[in-house]
Amino acid sequence: MINPMDLSGKHILITGGSAGIGRSAAVQASKLGAKISIVARSEDKLKETIGLLEGDGHSFYIYDLNDTEGIQDLVKEIVLKDGPIDGLVHAAGIGLNRPVKLTKPDFLMDNLKIHFLAFSELIRAASARKNSNEGASYLGISSVASIHGNKTQGAYSAAKSAMNAVVHPYAKELAAKNIRVNTIAFGMVETDMYKGFLESGGNNEELLREQYLGVIPVDYAGNAICYMLSEAAKFITGSTFIYDGGALS
Repeated sequence: MINPMDLSGKHILITGGSAGIGRSAAVQASKLGAKISIVARSEDKLKETIGLLEGDGHSFYIYDLNDTEGIQDLVKEIVLKDGPIDGLVHAAGIGLNRPVKLTKPDFLMDNLKIHFLAFSELIRAASARKNSNEGASYLGISSVASIHGNKTQGAYSAAKSAMNAVVHPYAKELAAKNIRVNTIAFGMVETDMYKGFLESGGNNEELLREQYLGVIPVDYAGNAICYMLSEAAKFITGSTFIYDGGALS
């Protein structure tokens, strides 16, 4: 049987791999045969993720991606130890919301740094000579908020929108190296962000009226990422792939 999403022999680098969508992507990719390198700040959570992965040869790296100046050296270290990259998934991020009156430049920069600046620098470093294999796929985890944000999401929406915007020129430039660059705009996924939404008094009935196919199970989010990394998505680049349960329809 042919599996168009087979990732056997592929080296996938995933940021934010300690929990949520990043962890799910790592687990699902390992089930499809990939070797996984995960990056996050918490050693304990990274070790938990490694324990969930199938196969051998997986690695973890403790790093705070807010330190964008060190990302180039981080990527060099990963490539030196684990080999050239076939897939890059930037799932690290924050989901803090504030109303306009509290959205000061430092808060905007916090969002831009972890979502957009880190994503751009990861692409720059990964696409350097000998750091990625031909046919590599780079993927940023975006959100429907990048297209249609709600109240208090100004900083988050702006940062995710910047991720979506940058893939267009980057995809055109890196096509010469046969590298694809995309984002996925997820609707609400069953992660800690969803739990926080409920705990803070979020209206679940209203959410489900908009996202009428339901809240996305985290395993499905991981599968969507694996699709975009695989040969099945070979001709998708410079795009934002909408995976939203109907939220934007």
